[in-house]
Amino acid sequence: MFAPYARTEVFVTAAVGAGAALATALYAGPLWSILPVAAAAALLSFYRDPHRTPPARKDVLIAPADGRIVDISRIPPTDGSPPLLSITIFLSVMNVHLNRSPCAGRVLAVDYRPGRFLNALDPASNRENESNRVDFEPAAPLPGPVSIRQIAGLLARRIVCAVRPGDSVALGQRVGMIKLGSRTELCAVDDGGWIVEVKIGDVVRGAETIMLSRKAG
Repeated sequence: MFAPYARTEVFVTAAVGAGAALATALYAGPLWSILPVAAAAALLSFYRDPHRTPPARKDVLIAPADGRIVDISRIPPTDGSPPLLSITIFLSVMNVHLNRSPCAGRVLAVDYRPGRFLNALDPASNRENESNRVDFEPAAPLPGPVSIRQIAGLLARRIVCAVRPGDSVALGQRVGMIKLGSRTELCAVDDGGWIVEVKIGDVVRGAETIMLSRKAG
């Protein structure tokens, strides 16, 4: 029910909510105890972990998070780096905050970078906020590398990464979490062989929605 990376928060939230409800019931009446219970339930919803079934395909990259597509960009090559195809998902406080592997394969690198905590609705947050990038070597037939970037927001001030270089991952596997509102970016080498399966404004589900697919042939 709850994300494996949020046990402490779940315990503390439940305990504080129960204590606040009891105190409110004693001093203000049972009816008022609904308020702290509702607040605790809202906080607990941030850490939910619903079951997801990835698509039975090997030629796709799937959504690494729940949320809404806010940017689709083609990034030109710089300093020897290849051109990239980037798709960014905005996670509101109402979304599931787990991050998942967009492909099966192996973790190549994990790169944490400190930064600011701008509102995740601000496009500048993609460049300036605290972030953590995970690079994957996808299983055949997908080319690589593929990466996801966990980007903190105004409220999300803790990025959890649960994988390390060398780890094997399955399609849709839980790889971390950004607590409260944030962004997650999916990047693949823009070699001309990808079909973008989403558009700006689409609502996607982590581990289920197909973001990119390979052209036939």
